[in-house]
Amino acid sequence: MNKGVGGQVVRTASARQQKDSAMNIEEAIYGRRSMREYTAQSVDEQTIRHLIDVAMHAPNAVNQQPWTFTVVRNQNLLDRVSQGAKAYMLNTMGDGPNAARFRPRLSDPNFQIFYHAPVLVLISATAEGPWIVEDCALAAENLMLAAYGAGLGTCWIGFAQGFLNSPEGKSMLDIPSAHVPVAPIIVGHPRGRPEAVPRREPEIRWVG
Repeated sequence: MNKGVGGQVVRTASARQQKDSAMNIEEAIYGRRSMREYTAQSVDEQTIRHLIDVAMHAPNAVNQQPWTFTVVRNQNLLDRVSQGAKAYMLNTMGDGPNAARFRPRLSDPNFQIFYHAPVLVLISATAEGPWIVEDCALAAENLMLAAYGAGLGTCWIGFAQGFLNSPEGKSMLDIPSAHVPVAPIIVGHPRGRPEAVPRREPEIRWVG
């Protein structure tokens, strides 16, 4: 670990390699799952800060680093956001291809979209821009892989995205109106381990 310009700490590759908890990147990629069952065990602040630090080292367009991170650990607040998000989804999803699949779950008063995970980390862009979704998604992938390496589970909660981009949703989490929520990621200690979902063979086109 070296001191950079202005005394800023710079993590070197050798320092990262020496960490006892380091995990092979492919092991994390192949082992990560979308977890929907969690224990009641909390996630400490130091771990959350570490995951956010890893997220911030994602590639991003023109080095704009457009992200901001909202951390929610209050379960009553997450319950209220869940209720608002379910109502928002039911009112806006129409009759699309997934409507019949999603409507029964979203109508269930006992279904909490965050699966009672102890932490929600919402990655938002600080302003509109042409690549903000890509930038925040790359940060989210870093965070999820690092969480798996730390023995934690994660899941990107798509049900929350539309609501958190609405004025009501932003107000609930005190998100500035100019910010654009992109990636709601729950984090916690997983209960069990689901089997890997089979992947289809990739379509590869060789050109030239």
